[in-house]
Amino acid sequence: MAAGYAAASTDTGHTGGTGAFALGHPEKTVDFGYRAVHEMTVQAKAIVDAFYGTGPTVSFFNGCSNGGRQGIAEAQRYPSDFDAIVAGAPAVNGMRLHAVRMAMNLQVHATPENYIPPDKYGMIHDAVLAACDALDGVKDGVIELPSRCHFNPKTLECKGADGPTCLTKPQVETAQALYSPVKDARTGATIFPPLLERGSELGWATIAGPEPLSTAAEAFKFIIFKDANWDWHRFNAATDIEQAMKTDNGVIDTSVVNLKPYFDRGGKLLMYHGWADQQVAPANSVDYFTKVTKAAGSSSIGKNIQLYMIPGMGHCQGGPGTDTFNKMEAIEQWVGSGRAPESIVASHMTSGKADRTRPLCPYGKVAKYKGTGSTDEAANFSCSAP
Repeated sequence: MAAGYAAASTDTGHTGGTGAFALGHPEKTVDFGYRAVHEMTVQAKAIVDAFYGTGPTVSFFNGCSNGGRQGIAEAQRYPSDFDAIVAGAPAVNGMRLHAVRMAMNLQVHATPENYIPPDKYGMIHDAVLAACDALDGVKDGVIELPSRCHFNPKTLECKGADGPTCLTKPQVETAQALYSPVKDARTGATIFPPLLERGSELGWATIAGPEPLSTAAEAFKFIIFKDANWDWHRFNAATDIEQAMKTDNGVIDTSVVNLKPYFDRGGKLLMYHGWADQQVAPANSVDYFTKVTKAAGSSSIGKNIQLYMIPGMGHCQGGPGTDTFNKMEAIEQWVGSGRAPESIVASHMTSGKADRTRPLCPYGKVAKYKGTGSTDEAANFSCSAP
């Protein structure tokens, strides 16, 4: 609004941080899944036209997490609603994501011995940084590209009794599982990319805490099984993942990769995601971006869609990475020039002040230090192939 936009938002038809709204009201699940944002957009444009005497010249969407999923749902279902969409940490493949979060939490608690207490997270994180922080040429407490980090939790296995500076054998197995793709227990086939990347350890309690993430558990309670008394201990990965996908039928899953109708009318999709995201798998965005660009052709990259992965950033914000950037300025620049930004300057903020800046690079490139000047200034880095 400060920049001169007319702005609109929606509660999607319910209030409160629970999924109970869906029980007995399938229409509210559809509202949450995609319809409410579309209706908001249609009515907002009508209000703008009535008030100003003309409709909007350009329409942008900006959201993160479920908001990122909502933006991509708009591109999938209503390609004429928005000219450009900013989708952060988008929870696409949403219902499958809920299901594998449940499955992973149960795996973490396969036995009492498998559980990793939170007071060990820092120790694991320090070991990951010691192994991989300097791989990008700069030691800054951030893993630039987790795929290049091959830290094995087995190096932390206790030589004797359990202690605060080591992991027991079952805990090693749990840590390895958290970094690994989720597989079908019956066939061994991969059903989801890794939920967590190396560098995310300080946030493991979100997925690997004493109970499953509440949004995942409530999706099963109120949407899949429609039973307020359903208990998450009853979750069975062998049957319930498939049941979730069948029951949802794409309403929340938002996994369609054909964005051609949106792209054909000139639509732009700017995706961003933190590599240290502890809630929505970073690899989920990489997977979706890869499938969309494969379906649309490589010419869509930079013209219609671009992904910016943010080293060290948690879920939508937070962490040691440079998590603050002007998203609307970036999308305005793209729409104005016709090409996605070659880099976006982002900041890390402490007490309201920027103490580090770095370029965010299009997926496939990373920020490389030029070799001179402060490593806390974006001007001393360039976006290059890893």
